[in-house]
Amino acid sequence: MGYGRQLLMMGALMLAACGQRGGPPAPPPTVVTVATPLQRNVVDWDEYIGRFEAPQDVELRPRVSGAIDQVLFSDGQNVRQGQALFVIDPRPYRATLQQARAQVLRAEATLANARTELARAQTLLGAQAISREEFETREATVRTAQADLRAAQAQVTNAALNLSFTTVRAPVSGRISDRRVSRGNLVQDGQTVLTRIVSIDPIWFTFTGAENFYLKYLRQDATGQRKSSRYAPNPIEIQLADESGYRWKGRMAFVDNAIDAQSGTIRAHAVVPNPTGFLTPGLFGRARLLGSGTYHAMLVPDEAILTDQTRKLVYVLTKDNKVAPRPVVTGPPVEGLRVVKEGLGPNELVVINGITRLQPGMPVEPRRTTLKPRAADTSPVAQPIDAPPPAEAKAG
Repeated sequence: MGYGRQLLMMGALMLAACGQRGGPPAPPPTVVTVATPLQRNVVDWDEYIGRFEAPQDVELRPRVSGAIDQVLFSDGQNVRQGQALFVIDPRPYRATLQQARAQVLRAEATLANARTELARAQTLLGAQAISREEFETREATVRTAQADLRAAQAQVTNAALNLSFTTVRAPVSGRISDRRVSRGNLVQDGQTVLTRIVSIDPIWFTFTGAENFYLKYLRQDATGQRKSSRYAPNPIEIQLADESGYRWKGRMAFVDNAIDAQSGTIRAHAVVPNPTGFLTPGLFGRARLLGSGTYHAMLVPDEAILTDQTRKLVYVLTKDNKVAPRPVVTGPPVEGLRVVKEGLGPNELVVINGITRLQPGMPVEPRRTTLKPRAADTSPVAQPIDAPPPAEAKAG
């Protein structure tokens, strides 16, 4: 029995030794897809929220008082500058003009008579038939008659002007609102609101920008990267509330002269062509403004980027097929991919998918692919590195 126990113990030791040498195999490396980033020369857009505004917004009031005699437009329609809109009863003003003209005739007659009397006095003075004082009185009478004539002529001008004001005309071209008065209503000079006209072509897109954007633009202008919109017509693109693309194109035309101390923002507006009149003052819009000069950037998919607290990271493949995290500075989307401004080289292999399973230094089995644009190019400038700008492209 002692010999049997020894055999059993020796068998157990041999089995244990065999178990130690033949343990479970190590797991295979994680399979990941890698690719070099897509290269582009791009510019940034800065986004703003704003509204369309009429460059000219006129609340029309009469310049003379009276009763409305005619209304010559249809509510809500487009009108031309100088078009007749209202007629105020012109009869009292026509009578005043006729009276002023009669006063001119009277003043002319008075002046002619005074000049005749002065000529006679000149002859009598030469013959010493009248005194010097009486002659000077005749001269003064002529000067008074001349002044009265000029005053009467001014009254004619004023009366004619008031008569012309009885026809109320559109001061600007644009779209008119509804009439606020009807035929027969009495209107008061400078007080009664007749209607409102807003110009619509071109139209303004007005918005406010944060102080940090304003400072960025100032520094870019100082270094020659991007001209200031204060004096350069930088491009702006706008989409309406129900649109997915930036259909409306405009140019910057105004930046205010001070930053609002309460909001820390500065006002600006762009001019947008509106030949069809589709854009209406008060419409909401989302705009993107040219926000930088052209710079060289790498493009990678959004799913290749991790967020580590305040940092953005990508995993790159090392020479020994291991992965290493790389901090990057990201930018806007271009062609369906994400711009990487800093931290990534053009020949580095970036892990495109499977990054949630990775740890720094982990060995992987890379499978290479080629990145391609995922969407149409909607950026202001996003051209391949080796392609000329569209304006310079020539057929081979």
